[in-house]
Amino acid sequence: MEKFAFIIHPLDIEDVGRKFGPLKYLPGPILEGILKMIPPLKVSHITGVRSETGAEAEGWFVGCSLTAKQMLSLPEDQVLAKIIKTAQLAAELGAKIVGLGAFTSVVGDGGITVAKHTPIAVTTGNSYTVYTALEGVRYAANLFELDLERAHVAIIGATGSIGSACARILAPDVKFMTLIGRNQNKLQRLSELILTESGLACKVSLEPNSAISSADIVITVTSAVEGVVDAHALKPGAIVCDVARPRDISKQVAESRDDVLVFEGGVVQVPGDVDFNFNFGFPPGTSYACMAETMLLALEGRYENFSLGKELSLERVREIGQLAQKHGFKLAGLRSFERALDESAILAIRDRIPQKRVSKLA
Repeated sequence: MEKFAFIIHPLDIEDVGRKFGPLKYLPGPILEGILKMIPPLKVSHITGVRSETGAEAEGWFVGCSLTAKQMLSLPEDQVLAKIIKTAQLAAELGAKIVGLGAFTSVVGDGGITVAKHTPIAVTTGNSYTVYTALEGVRYAANLFELDLERAHVAIIGATGSIGSACARILAPDVKFMTLIGRNQNKLQRLSELILTESGLACKVSLEPNSAISSADIVITVTSAVEGVVDAHALKPGAIVCDVARPRDISKQVAESRDDVLVFEGGVVQVPGDVDFNFNFGFPPGTSYACMAETMLLALEGRYENFSLGKELSLERVREIGQLAQKHGFKLAGLRSFERALDESAILAIRDRIPQKRVSKLA
């Protein structure tokens, strides 16, 4: 039996109140002070993960009691120390690899420091997150009756490791691509690389909102602290995939534009009769891609540091996709603001588009 663990944490104070009812009556600052003192804890035992190869795994959700806001605002060394203690708890429970969930993968150097101080393997899950995000783009395009071969894709944050990986993987399949970033020279070098690899001549731009006005698909993955996309800049029917943490797209954008689809990545169907023994808002038997990457590596017996640091390997994105197929992990839908988004919700958005721009039937 293979063994893994995954670190979770409350995204906001309201999450704490929902989980621990009496605490919701405490003022926010007092509750935040309490959270800083709570040690790591075992949240649940995960059972029933069974690969199509016959391999089996069990695991644990382990909790790091800091909100997303605290992780971004408290001193970095203090936050990392708490994440490291949580990873050490995972090792004590018997896990051989631990995944860094949500903002625990954002703080510091993308898991490198955590891995140095943890006796087991560590991954952020970013490789499979990117793989499923691109799967999600293709899935949404199909539901929107959008032919990728005739589509315009814009990548915001294109020169970063994740953005460039997305651009290079999608380039052979689309007609137009705009690379958006802050450094003209880096954008130009990436454009030349994509031209060499795929034959696609990309436009480059330093102005996100003007550059996306004609884009059918927008993938955004910057390191900005605040949202970078203006709701009014998106064309009706745009498909927007926000892979960034913190988010590039605010919830207000999605709420004010009911004719665009905003999602953060894929919902993954886990093989076997999995029971997480914890409700994180997804349908039974499904998980975030970052969780799934941790399970995949465990089932494969790959107890090694995998997706760490701020640079993402194109080869590892493809490798984790191959492992997902081998073990039977599949895209089961999309997620939007930490909740599963089913097909009917996506089709409702499609039906609000005034006029379909690019159709597979055209």
